[in-house]
Amino acid sequence: MIGISMFFTALLMLLIGFPVAFTFAAVAVFFGLIAGVVEIHAVGGFDAGMMAGLTEGLAEGVAMFDYMPYRIFSIQQNTILMAIPMFIFMGIVLQKTGLAEKLLESMGFLFGEIRGGIAISTVIVGALLAASTGVVGASVVAMGVISLPVMLKYKYSPQLATGTICASGTLGQIIPPSIVLIILGDVFQVPVGDLFQAAIWPGLTLVGAYILYILIVSYLKKDVAPAIPPDASRGSKKKQVMKALVDIVPSLALIIVVLGSIFAGIATPTESSSVGSVGAILLGILYRTFSIKMVKEAALESVKITSMVFAILIGATAFSMVFSYTGGEEIVAEFMTSLPGDDKMGFIIFTMLAIMVLGFFIDFVEISYIIVPILVPISESLGISPVWFAILIAMNLQTSFLTPPFGFALFYLKGVAPASVQTTQIYRGVLPFIIIQMVVLATLAFYPEFFGIASMME
Repeated sequence: MIGISMFFTALLMLLIGFPVAFTFAAVAVFFGLIAGVVEIHAVGGFDAGMMAGLTEGLAEGVAMFDYMPYRIFSIQQNTILMAIPMFIFMGIVLQKTGLAEKLLESMGFLFGEIRGGIAISTVIVGALLAASTGVVGASVVAMGVISLPVMLKYKYSPQLATGTICASGTLGQIIPPSIVLIILGDVFQVPVGDLFQAAIWPGLTLVGAYILYILIVSYLKKDVAPAIPPDASRGSKKKQVMKALVDIVPSLALIIVVLGSIFAGIATPTESSSVGSVGAILLGILYRTFSIKMVKEAALESVKITSMVFAILIGATAFSMVFSYTGGEEIVAEFMTSLPGDDKMGFIIFTMLAIMVLGFFIDFVEISYIIVPILVPISESLGISPVWFAILIAMNLQTSFLTPPFGFALFYLKGVAPASVQTTQIYRGVLPFIIIQMVVLATLAFYPEFFGIASMME
């Protein structure tokens, strides 16, 4: 039971507010030493005396970490993970070029004259930003700063406005190139390109479901999302369309180059991420926002975010090693395989519920590196497709960004929202979108053929 105890200890420390990477590493060391002492006690090592047995047990616990340098070195040599810093850099550069601002302004005016038009344009721009940046925080903040004041100005419901922005900003979790999918590709040891390809239709389904919900709500409640009255100062409709195309086409070109090269087999995700980084700089030159200072700031932010991810990965590696050594994996596997009902679906349903609950409290990186590695061997023994299972987890992790009370998208938006927008309004606003995500997730779990994933499950 040492492994189970260390899991709940780590969860408690995270809830208290301790840093994630240091929590996992410290808990691993503490329980590793305890496991060493318990093992020496079990073989009668304490017969020679309390201090002698305790010293031998602590030495046994320390010896458990002899292979940690090799594990860390294997992480450093992992070419799949090399794509993470470059995709992060690409996203930050695009955010600093003002891409989101240009897209939101032109799309907002283009669709604004229909009820719910600004909200619909926010969803479309969120999808484009997801496919070109994949950085959730940047997308939510950008749309919160630009789109939220416009929606509130034209009497949009604060709940619908905030919910739309949070949900659209988290599309970067499932729409490629997604950092989550890169991490899961490493954990599951499957090609990241396959995950990118499998995630396209579930991601577009979410976009369509969001837009459909906005249209229905706007139609049923006319005061929730009124239309923007025509404004001659914005020019003719043709001029607005041309301006929107000018703002959208460069982003689409970058998306096609990055994702198209992966799907066509021309480049690996790591290679295409470097192309995307160069493309982002070229867009900065195109929008006349390029500067050495901008590149330096983007590089520094990329290093900070990447360091956080890899620090968590090293801590999680130590944690999973001790968890496995103390028999935690066997207990979890025995519990999972004894679930009632069909083995596969019982396992899928329980893991989806567990990940969703954990998403209320801890981040997707911790879940990906701590929880998922425990589940992978069990899913393999049950014959579950790793691609299908990874996409289910990715969509589930997207929900963790929205779920109160600790959804990161909620905090991002609250940080830039006007004082008139209450936290409770943001919470109520995301609830319909959480339900939509759960419906799409359930459909993906029971009817994967609707999303074109069935052929990848063979």
